[in-house]
Amino acid sequence: MRKALRWLLALTVLIGTLSTAGVATAAQAGQVTDIKDQLLAIPGMSLVQEKPYTGYRYFVLNYTQPIDHRHPSKGTFQQRITVLHKDVSRPTVFYTSGYNVSTTPSRSEPTRIADANQVSLEYRYFTPSRPEPADWTKLDIWQAASDQHRVFKALKSIYTRNWIATGGSKGGMTATYFERFYPHDMDGVVAYVAPNDVVNNEDSAYDRFFTKVGTKECRDRLDAVQREALVRREPLEKKYAAYAAENGFTFTTVGSLDKAYEAVVLDYVWGFWQYSLLSDCATIPANAQAATDDEIWTSVDTISGFSFYTDQGLSPYTPYYYQAGTQLGAPTVQFPYIEKKYIRYGYQPPRNFVPRSIPMKFQPGAMRDVDSWVRHHADHMLFVYGQNDPWGAERFAVGKGAKDSYVFTAPGLNHGANVAALTADQKALATARILAWAGVPAATTAQAKPLAPYDARLDRQGVEREPTLRP
Repeated sequence: MRKALRWLLALTVLIGTLSTAGVATAAQAGQVTDIKDQLLAIPGMSLVQEKPYTGYRYFVLNYTQPIDHRHPSKGTFQQRITVLHKDVSRPTVFYTSGYNVSTTPSRSEPTRIADANQVSLEYRYFTPSRPEPADWTKLDIWQAASDQHRVFKALKSIYTRNWIATGGSKGGMTATYFERFYPHDMDGVVAYVAPNDVVNNEDSAYDRFFTKVGTKECRDRLDAVQREALVRREPLEKKYAAYAAENGFTFTTVGSLDKAYEAVVLDYVWGFWQYSLLSDCATIPANAQAATDDEIWTSVDTISGFSFYTDQGLSPYTPYYYQAGTQLGAPTVQFPYIEKKYIRYGYQPPRNFVPRSIPMKFQPGAMRDVDSWVRHHADHMLFVYGQNDPWGAERFAVGKGAKDSYVFTAPGLNHGANVAALTADQKALATARILAWAGVPAATTAQAKPLAPYDARLDRQGVEREPTLRP
């Protein structure tokens, strides 16, 4: 039987690993029951590692994807995915961060709510899921959505129950784009803190946000430290140069240490509200002018990170900045409390953070298309935002054409906002809808609660620390 199975798999691979038409596995014929064997019976799927975790099977896998889904014959690459396997009788959550995939077992909030399996996908062109050589024109939202579509079709023969797409920040954007291009794949979408920059050159919503967020006392503290860091540019850039030399940092991509320094400082206020809570204002120097150089440096470095705009800091995020400069858009913020003589560059465009060897051309219609589709066609979609998160200043909205779709805001929360942080009525409704979309509805909305018990290792709460000014 095993010899026959090996012969059958060899024949399937010979016919073509890019075909998903023959994904039916021996498991469907009652011949293979172990989940690892079922996964590896999928053409193009290979095992990187299996990691034990109580109550689950956890697999790190590679899946063969076409570089160009419109022309599959023009080459392939290996895309990394992980599978947190509970049981084929459970629903499945399809998670992506929009960046690299973690190879440590974890659960997204919808996975815990529905007590589901979880498939996690690494976004194309984030290493190691990058073709070599890389044709950057094939890094766009449709190609990435098509990656998800192929993975879903390949795994649907194993995980036959309902599927929900989810992700936070750029992952929330990714889940939304997937739904826009393949609206019949998922049974629901839960998108957390997903920015929606419809008109790239009109960013006044962010300026309005920064005049109202938190309290005036906190805003004034942050503004003063940011301004002081620019006033003390000369001594602090000397400190920056010594820091860069000590760590081997270079500035070829951004162009100079001076440009990198200003970029870090201008991220400061945004970064605070993205990652911190109002209660954290107590950690900000109360009198910036009286603070020492070290105190100003430490505050900016803690929030913005002086290592980020170095070549070494930017390199892992080249795919994000490429997309920001070609389709996603990027925010621009004004600084009325800082004299113009102290600002040399302002918020720099994504082009400045991508090596010049990679061509870029912005496509203004991409986000307008998605925004219009969500407003008029969203079905079974939930968007969750944090009240104090700058990225929520430009957000998705659902219009009259939307069905069973919602936009909720978690009071006082930052970029780590989730369903658990919503007001009681919205939390109950959101949980009930997620369960219903997953095919395991609660008896009543008021009774809707996560089906899986909390696990401190799997269910890490809060926002994952990431470089500032990227979702």
